[in-house]
Amino acid sequence: MLYVKDLHKSYEVGKNKYAVLKGVDLHVAQGEFVAVMGPSGSGKTTLLNCISCYIPFDKGSITVGGAHLAGQDEDTLSRIRNTKLGFVFQDFMLLDGLTIRENILVPRIVQGEVRKDAQELAEQLAGIFGITHILDKYPAEISGGEKQRAAVARSLINHPMVILADEPTGNLDSKSSRAVIEAFGSAKNKMNATIFMVTHDSFAASFCDRVILLKDGVIYCQLEKDGSRSDFQDRLLSTIKEMTN
Repeated sequence: MLYVKDLHKSYEVGKNKYAVLKGVDLHVAQGEFVAVMGPSGSGKTTLLNCISCYIPFDKGSITVGGAHLAGQDEDTLSRIRNTKLGFVFQDFMLLDGLTIRENILVPRIVQGEVRKDAQELAEQLAGIFGITHILDKYPAEISGGEKQRAAVARSLINHPMVILADEPTGNLDSKSSRAVIEAFGSAKNKMNATIFMVTHDSFAASFCDRVILLKDGVIYCQLEKDGSRSDFQDRLLSTIKEMTN
C-alpha cells in the first residue's frame, strides 16, 4: 500500500547542508496500523511531510497504492492528497464556522460531491466513533477528544488508501487520547483502514501493529506487537531507552 524506498532529505541553512533522512526504507500493508517514534531531530516529522507531499525529497521513491509521488505537478499532488490520503493533525484543523457534520464532509465539499452516499457515510462514521450526538454542534462546543474523533471521521470520508496522523494525541489528556487511538482501531477493524502515525507517545504507539523507531535519520529498529498492549508498551520503552543512551 505505502512504500518508501531509499528516502533522503536534507535542508540548507546558509552555506550549511543538514541531512535529516538518510536512506529510509519502509512499507505499510493494507489494513495495518503503524507508528513512527524517535527523539527530537530523528526525522519522523520530515518523513511524514515527505509522504504527505508537503515537502519535496532529495532522493528515493514514495508510492501510495502504486502511484509515485515524486515529480508530480501541484494539481496532481492536491488530487492525491484529497483522494488517496487522509490526514489527522495534532491541532484538529476543524473549521470553526462549520458544524461537525460539515467538517467531516469537507473533503467531499472540496470535490463538489456531497451526495446522499457521502451524507450516509458521515452518519456511519459518526456512529463508529461515538460522535453522533455532536454532529450538529460546532467545534467550540465540544471537547478536544471529540474534535479529534471528528477529524478521524473526516480523514475517512473519501475512502483514502492511507491515513497519515501527525501526533494525534499530542494535545489530549489520557482519557481523550485513549478514545482517539481506539477510534483508529475501529477504523482499522471495521473499515480495513491503513494508518501511519507519527507519535512521541508510547501509550498511543502500543495500540499499533508495528512501531518503527527512527534515530538520526535512519531506522534504528522495528518492533511488532505479539502480546498484550501493556507488554508491548514495556518493550517500546525499554528499546527507546536503549536507543537514546
